[in-house]
Amino acid sequence: GADAVLLTLSAKSNEPVSIAADMSRKRGRIVLVGVTGLELRREDFYQKELSFQVSCSYGPGRYDPQHEEGAVDYPLPFVRWTEARNFSAVLQLMEEGRVDPLPLVSHRIPFEDATRAYDIITGDEPGLGIVLEYPEKVPEEVERGRSVQLSSDGSQPKITAASKGVVGVIGAGNFASRVLIPALKEAGATLHTVVSSRGTSGAIAARKHGFLRASTDPDTVFSDPEIDTVVIATRHDTHAEYVLKALEAGKHVFVEKPLALRIEDVDRIEEALEGSDRILCVGFNRRFAPLAVEARAALAGRVGPLVVNITVNAGSLPDDHWTKDPEVGGGRLVGEGCHFLDLARFLVGEPIQDLRVTSAADAHGDSIEDISLIHVAFEDGSIATIQYLANGPAGFPKERVELFWDGKAIRIGNWRRMKGWGVTVPGGGLLARQEKGHEDLLGAFIQAVRTGGHGPLDSGPLIEVSRWSAKLAVVQGGETR
Repeated sequence: GADAVLLTLSAKSNEPVSIAADMSRKRGRIVLVGVTGLELRREDFYQKELSFQVSCSYGPGRYDPQHEEGAVDYPLPFVRWTEARNFSAVLQLMEEGRVDPLPLVSHRIPFEDATRAYDIITGDEPGLGIVLEYPEKVPEEVERGRSVQLSSDGSQPKITAASKGVVGVIGAGNFASRVLIPALKEAGATLHTVVSSRGTSGAIAARKHGFLRASTDPDTVFSDPEIDTVVIATRHDTHAEYVLKALEAGKHVFVEKPLALRIEDVDRIEEALEGSDRILCVGFNRRFAPLAVEARAALAGRVGPLVVNITVNAGSLPDDHWTKDPEVGGGRLVGEGCHFLDLARFLVGEPIQDLRVTSAADAHGDSIEDISLIHVAFEDGSIATIQYLANGPAGFPKERVELFWDGKAIRIGNWRRMKGWGVTVPGGGLLARQEKGHEDLLGAFIQAVRTGGHGPLDSGPLIEVSRWSAKLAVVQGGETR
């Protein structure tokens, strides 16, 4: 019998596995590369003590974002043939002439005639390997990235040299498409260009919301003289560089939180702001929520320190989610906890003096970043505790804010209800719908851009909170900075 049988097929039947078992020697191996029925018969495997294995395409490392996107390879002594090493070995064999893929090529078709390739694949003409051949010299604009000018139906506004609030959006994910872009339209912004990394989501957002252009190249936003405002809604690790590029290009900037993942990047942005008259705004929308504004008004004239308790029932995310990657998302405390650090700073109205983080630990003693308490002390003696919890039930309210001062108290539930003790709550403390402040923040930002007024966030507290937010990753485990 065979030492190993490879099943490289596609079938629904269970017979291929049974046939492979008949072909195997005692203690042989059956490796499934393709797809087949997997109702295994015990007698096929018992008598020969066969082993069965499913092969992951390309090799170990496939579907591991740290390996595929982060270029982190597995240790050679433990995993000899990873996905990357498999590709490398095949390329080397091709280079040495020991593997020749050219006989597999049945057609070479110019790229501009690419539709013929699909006709061959779906038609009756025999074909094996089809190569699309690009022009020898690629136009410069194609090398940089592709932009598509959308056909005008006459509804798009005319842009002149005097136009203000002409927006280029970088990032077309769910949050940008469902929240930010509609809020920009409501605020009266002129939607010029939307950029997405792969093009599809950007083109869909452009057609849905009425952008003039869709692109895959962020530089089209920075270099276009018609665009005076850049909105950044990309992954967290890109925020700082895009902000700096926009400021250098003389654009106003709205960037989703966090401003930056590292303290040195916050410092660079602060330095760039000192020599700029442009507006910088971070998506700290909670301070613009109607109930947060009312609570801040109720705090006017307080005498003693304020105690702020914020509970965030954040919910769990898979361990490989990009927000939990310290290099890409910064971790959930840096990437999302900054919202609530800014909210506490807004409610207290005084600079942060100290910050400490206490995290839960698993059975091995390793800290669990997204089950943490953030303890904040302010210069006027006020204190805040932010409970960021990934282990709560889905039915529990997502966010709750409690304030205690001078014998008075306020509780805000899920940005829809507010109750006061010793304080009169305007309008009965109940909103018709949940309002987290996105529309109010973007409305104030676009208004400032169009009128030349002051931005909705003072640069001092904005930089202060961003610097402390970047420290959240540093101070885990109780260490104070």
